[in-house]
Amino acid sequence: MFDFLDSGQYDLLGAFWVTAQLALYSAIGSLIWGTALVAMRVSPVPLMRGFATAYVNVVRNTPLTVVLVACLLGLNQTLGISLGADRFEDIGFRLAVLGLVAYTGTFVCEALRSGINTVPPGQAEAARALGLSFTQVLRLVILPQAFRAAVTPLANVLIALTKNTTVAAAIGAADAAFLMKTMIENEADALFVVFAIFAFGFIVLTLPTGLILGWAAKRLAVKR
Repeated sequence: MFDFLDSGQYDLLGAFWVTAQLALYSAIGSLIWGTALVAMRVSPVPLMRGFATAYVNVVRNTPLTVVLVACLLGLNQTLGISLGADRFEDIGFRLAVLGLVAYTGTFVCEALRSGINTVPPGQAEAARALGLSFTQVLRLVILPQAFRAAVTPLANVLIALTKNTTVAAAIGAADAAFLMKTMIENEADALFVVFAIFAFGFIVLTLPTGLILGWAAKRLAVKR
């Protein structure tokens, strides 16, 4: 039953390493993009607020598979954008990161917006009374507290992101889900073993994230 694991035919560690990289790069990009979106959503500029609100509501309610396939068909096959990659696997990986960032950034935005709502309005008003600009108030007063208050929802978003990387196999990213699909096709008599291996692999990837961020949420909780 386990003979196919000893044959060296399948690179399990390599596939999970690609998944870990995909999750890491997408998480960093999502935090940056989500922060930019939430800054626009609370901006005093109506055009920025309107763009961010429309973007979040549209993309957040669009299936991730549609977003990733749109990146492949629209950016790569129609516009010829390869993001500097030559091989199909590399193009798929980079487009998957882009699609995951575009999608997950909306959830990061909403998590941070919930954190902003916990900051007493008087603090922003006091900062403005001292002569600080909107950008300074957001950077120095609002966002630091919002991040502290939103650690738990952000942890849930990042865990969901790690699991959502499985959808990247739809556009050719050579991650764990892509390898699992190949193994299911080739090892029909050991499906339970295949599913158990990949379920355990994703537990190894997501459990430490939940534990670390859960600990951080308790350490960074805002005392009021």
